[in-house]
Amino acid sequence: MNGPRALYQMVRADFLERVRRYSFLLTLGFSVYLAYAVYAGQVSLQLNQYRGVNNSAWHGSVTALVASVWLSLVGFYIVKNAIQRDRETRVGAILASTPISKSFYTLGKTLSNFAVLASMVFALALASLVFELSSRSYSGLDLVALLLPVLIFGLSAVAVTAALAVLFESLPVLRGGVGNVVYFFLWTALVAVSAAALETNTADNSFRLLTDFSGIAAVMSQMQAQVHQFDPLYTGVGSFSIGGLHATTKTFLWAGFHWTASVLLSRFTMLAVAAILALLASLFFDRFDPARGFGLKANKLPKAKKSTEAELAPNTTETPATRPLKVQTAAQLTPVSRTAVRRRLVALTLAEFRLLLRGHGWWWYAGAAGLIAACLFSPIDVARSGLIVAAWLWPLLAWSHLGTREAQFSTGTLIFSAPRAMPRQLLASYVAGVLLALLTGSGLAMHLLWLRDFTALAPWVAGAFFIPALALALGVVAGTRKPFEALYTAWWYIGPLHHIRPLDFMGTTAQSSTPAGYFFSAALLVLIAYLWRKVRLGRA
Repeated sequence: MNGPRALYQMVRADFLERVRRYSFLLTLGFSVYLAYAVYAGQVSLQLNQYRGVNNSAWHGSVTALVASVWLSLVGFYIVKNAIQRDRETRVGAILASTPISKSFYTLGKTLSNFAVLASMVFALALASLVFELSSRSYSGLDLVALLLPVLIFGLSAVAVTAALAVLFESLPVLRGGVGNVVYFFLWTALVAVSAAALETNTADNSFRLLTDFSGIAAVMSQMQAQVHQFDPLYTGVGSFSIGGLHATTKTFLWAGFHWTASVLLSRFTMLAVAAILALLASLFFDRFDPARGFGLKANKLPKAKKSTEAELAPNTTETPATRPLKVQTAAQLTPVSRTAVRRRLVALTLAEFRLLLRGHGWWWYAGAAGLIAACLFSPIDVARSGLIVAAWLWPLLAWSHLGTREAQFSTGTLIFSAPRAMPRQLLASYVAGVLLALLTGSGLAMHLLWLRDFTALAPWVAGAFFIPALALALGVVAGTRKPFEALYTAWWYIGPLHHIRPLDFMGTTAQSSTPAGYFFSAALLVLIAYLWRKVRLGRA
């Protein structure tokens, strides 16, 4: 039952179940778009003022870094549902009754995750070949220089990603939204380690394990060495990003990545690391038994209380057989007035707000209160550019519930059967999210009002309206919390935390403040959520 053939059948069945979904086509489309972005110049690899001449070797190296960096980030959120899907479909209960071991199961899920992510890498490589053939550099096509870096760097990176997804799902603390946020910062740290090696000029072709998870140090160190050969004044500065930091003025002929034994060993060792992580996950996997879960306790059901006939009829002398049957022949319904509708809308909004605040420990409320106080009493520059960023990251897991509860708990049929429930329930959810944003960011608002800085208050209000709108739209469209948790964390890191003007929806500085655009975006996102749900309900 635990042999290679059974493992193959398990991985094959799980992989086929995933590829039959429309979401899988979207992931392949995303891979094709990444390949297009490389050839369109939307992904930039620069060595100060230098960039490589457009040839197969250059495109292959840049696409390899795209595969290892971006697919390892996005791919985690795509495959981090393998174990959860077995829980929801009750397949896990069937598997728990079989002789399958925990290590066999987690290894199988890791391999199925890897198969999905590997298909994205192959789609990226194939799209690169198509774009290369259609470009002007077709006459100098070099298949090895184009495809080999993509496959080696990409597959080794997503193998670790596949195993980490299973490990996170096996840990009760990390299997939910907390794990989605934690992985983003883990991924950031792994990529930053490679970049740090370049900044300190310590990158070389020696054996590196997870210190060069993305392969940036290995690829760019060879490029830097080549540029140094003909330009001794080159300072060793390099960047890899979406879009160019500055326009390049010089080019050099990149001959392709030179594969050394130490580089190959470090990439293939990452496959062993993935296997170790998969086996580590088996130590925490509860085998779909909550009573055996790591850090979990079995839910104890209350004992049933025996009832007597006297308890059933305490205020009568008749026996149950002779008791007269009371039949209500008519029912009177209270007419619904506009005032009652408004009151119910307010009550519904408050109920949605209470749902957002439920399920958090005392430490969550203490942390939120501390951030409010810090924004209120800290210097205004610190509060606006730093503390509000933390204050509006704190409720991330609460906002991510917007628009998803109906799908998560299968209550849509019950909720939307009520008259006029769809617009009112959607509006109540959004207003509750706005109230949460206003509450957690109130420290900065009171500080700005005290200083009468209404110019800085406008982007704060825009952010309070935009964040719940983004959560609601993604929740309604996707039906799950992961898209918002992943996108918001990345957007928060790139935009407000680094004060990037087009992406700073909090307006952390006067230079990065663009409130009008985010007011419009909030209205558009709420409209998208409304229309999407209306269409879905019309098809139901």
